[in-house]
Amino acid sequence: MERTVLERFPAGGPRGSWPAEEFAAARRAEGIHATVIQDIRTDEFLVVKAGA
Repeated sequence: MERTVLERFPAGGPRGSWPAEEFAAARRAEGIHATVIQDIRTDEFLVVKAGA
């Protein structure tokens, strides 16, 4: 499965802050199948869209 990265967020955000999850939720509200994954190598959360 191919994925497109929509946005990147640093993993070290303030406690209680979930910007990647909020961004993904907003994309889902627009009808885009977005999910959050963590890239351990870069220490980032990636919001990705599944594609063909």
